[in-house]
Amino acid sequence: MSGAPLPSGSVTFLFTDIEGSTKLMQEIGDAYVQVQVDHHAILRKAFQSRKGAELRTEGDSFFCVFQSALDACGAAADAQRGFAEHAWPEGGAIRVRIGLHTGEAPLVGNEYIGLDVHHAARVASAAHGGQVVISEATRSLVAESLPADLSVKDLGVHRLKDLARPERLYQLVIEGVPDTFPALRTLDTTPNNLPTQLTSFVGREAEAAEAKKLLAGTRLLTLTGPGGIGKTRLSLQLAADLVQSFPDGVYFVPLSAVTDPDLIASVIAQSIGLAVTGTRRPLDVVLEYLRGKKILLVLDNFEQLMPEGAPVVSGILHDSADVKAIVSSRAVLRVYGEQEFAVQPLRVPDVKALPSLAALSQFEAVRLFIDRAVAARHDFQVTNENAPAVAGICERVDGLPLAIELAAARVKLFSPQALLGRLETSLNVLAGGSRDLPGRQQTLRGAIAWSHDLLDEPQRRLFARFSVFARGANLEQAEEVCGPSSDLGVDVLAGLDELADQSLLRRMPDFEEPRVLMLQVIREYAAERLQESGEADAIRKRHAVAYQHLAEEAAPNVLGADQKKWLDRLELDHDNFRTAFDWTVATGDADCAMALGAAFWRLWQMRGHLREGRARMEAILAMPGAKDHPAERARALEAAGGVAYWQADMAAAANFYNENLALARASGDKKALADALYNASFPPLVDQSDIEGGLRTVQEALPLYRELGDELGVARVLWTIGNGAHQVHNRERAVPALDETIAILRRIGKDRFSLGWAMHTRAVNAISFGEDSIAAPLVLEGLEIFVGAGDVSAIVVFLDDAAAIAKLEGDTLSALRLAGAAARHQMASGAALAGLINVNEGRPWEEMISSPDERKAWDEGQAMSIAQAVAEARASLERRIIAAGER
Repeated sequence: MSGAPLPSGSVTFLFTDIEGSTKLMQEIGDAYVQVQVDHHAILRKAFQSRKGAELRTEGDSFFCVFQSALDACGAAADAQRGFAEHAWPEGGAIRVRIGLHTGEAPLVGNEYIGLDVHHAARVASAAHGGQVVISEATRSLVAESLPADLSVKDLGVHRLKDLARPERLYQLVIEGVPDTFPALRTLDTTPNNLPTQLTSFVGREAEAAEAKKLLAGTRLLTLTGPGGIGKTRLSLQLAADLVQSFPDGVYFVPLSAVTDPDLIASVIAQSIGLAVTGTRRPLDVVLEYLRGKKILLVLDNFEQLMPEGAPVVSGILHDSADVKAIVSSRAVLRVYGEQEFAVQPLRVPDVKALPSLAALSQFEAVRLFIDRAVAARHDFQVTNENAPAVAGICERVDGLPLAIELAAARVKLFSPQALLGRLETSLNVLAGGSRDLPGRQQTLRGAIAWSHDLLDEPQRRLFARFSVFARGANLEQAEEVCGPSSDLGVDVLAGLDELADQSLLRRMPDFEEPRVLMLQVIREYAAERLQESGEADAIRKRHAVAYQHLAEEAAPNVLGADQKKWLDRLELDHDNFRTAFDWTVATGDADCAMALGAAFWRLWQMRGHLREGRARMEAILAMPGAKDHPAERARALEAAGGVAYWQADMAAAANFYNENLALARASGDKKALADALYNASFPPLVDQSDIEGGLRTVQEALPLYRELGDELGVARVLWTIGNGAHQVHNRERAVPALDETIAILRRIGKDRFSLGWAMHTRAVNAISFGEDSIAAPLVLEGLEIFVGAGDVSAIVVFLDDAAAIAKLEGDTLSALRLAGAAARHQMASGAALAGLINVNEGRPWEEMISSPDERKAWDEGQAMSIAQAVAEARASLERRIIAAGER
């Protein structure tokens, strides 16, 4: 380290790294020693001339700090010019990437601690050799003061590998030095769903490096250790660091709320964004999608799914040769090819022989404590007076990261010395009563218990009650379940904020509305406290009712203009709904279970969870007492019939719908009877077992809807009549019914789902008679409806419709591209394609291919993403609409 004094306050951190240093070393051999010497000299000259303080060097990387952001930019520019002008040996030219970020970080001895240091390193890791990337914080300080030979270039908004929120990054453009580079190495370059983290990754750098080496030689890496040791955070950082190695995607699969191994594939599909419809098994959809793709799956909290869940993981890896998995679990899966990585506690100092204050921050546990303590109280500092207590706290909790975070959160109230005193008392007391647990688990429970015991009684009650939520909750649900405030003794929002401040809850930053999450190990402890309180059943009942209310609020909206918003809202809480279903069935609450299923089933249908929905509805309808609530049972039967219908299991759908119809006739409720007749008509119409019988059934509903003034019901019946008439080629009956359906639905504006499907049916009818001028605008409008809703099952059908229209116009290449895209994405969605039947006499599209150009067009379509296919379909349809208008 240089002799320059270390600056404090707001400083600019600079990190450098040689791109491809290992490969270069292998290529030029002994000459690399002199290259490295020259590299060091150029950097140090640039730093020293701009008053930079060199913190440390690790191999080919430098870490330097500047009091002035302008000096930091000048040093980076000097360095890059020096590298560009230097006479390197043949084949030995180096390319250095540099990153700068300005912020504040506490100085402990000669070490800076905090989020801004890590952030600067991540900015540097995003750059390419020869490039200088700076953060928004640095740019704002230098933009108006840069000399004429320097400027900044906006690189757009990016998400760095520290998993923080997206931010705008800039390139320092240096006159006379190349300034064109590939896209930054950020998370945005690879499909992923890695969650944003509010805290920095501290103390696991060596473990992360070792785990990456292990993953390079295996396809299944299992991170093991007790709850709270940091398995999840380590797995997330591994995934972020490796995104460039998995171009087809890196996906985090949260499994803490899942107890049924049969749901593993469903959660994987949901995490990737795959639709699972029809009778297809979610596992089949996942396997089909993964084949041939280089993807990393991060399966989090797997222990409760063992041992039955282990074969699911091994089966996926066996079927998909380029897929790898990182699993976090308290125990190994015990499957072939698994590599275990036992996550250890963070390194702690020896309190009997404490190192100097400067050396203390080299211990990972201390670094984590300081980082989290500063986050809790910005002016926190480690001093000679409190350093022994900080070290003692870290030792007392065995270096467990979660326990350290819980302790650090308390520096707002206690000095480190006072914290240590309380910990010594509380942990000893609790550990003595938990001898059946492993030692580290006793310590962790003790840390949680200690934090819990420092809460006042209303906060303890809120803490226990919140344990009923799986994967978090927003304020509205938390108030409904944990409140009211008058009963709780504390305002729910204020109480949640306090629990988050004490690290007993985590704020979730990826959502527009405030949302908090309880880590699984803390949730287990809180659930025990809830059970001891004697109010567990009452709170779990409130939880189930709260999500029943949410489902019932969403039900009339999931078919309307805000369809996607409401489906996203339901899917966000899918694990909470699963918990509610499990509890109502386990406790025999058939009334609540049937109401919940009746309101929720559209989510299963539209977001690809039909197999799960079918299993749940069958279990609910078979519950003791389920027949004692005829009105609720009727609605549940309608939901079960809908699920079976969308699985294309018409025999089962007919059974559910016919029982529903019998209950409706007995009830004397005209609206219920009209709905039941409408539903019961579908199975014989769809499987064509009795089309005329199905039409008679649905026609019985028409006068009931008209009598009730239910225009939406009238429109749906007319669509059904038009659809049935189309199937038997009765154009005179089909067209008026479908046109009236569309007119009514446009006027009402409440059911865009039905409007879109009515447009499809009318367009297919027009296509079958060669009327592309009628079909094209209907297909374009319907496509936009389902694109807006994110309904992939419907989108692929409309892509196929667009292909059929292109074929009618004689544009075979465009038709095959669109049909190829539809066929590819149909495999994931399970949708039925109809257009080819009308233009190709029922033969598959591929049978039309008769030339190399046509094969190329088909292959191009097969390679399209949904977004690309939709864009091409829009352009194709718009051309045909314009051409029709000119004819």
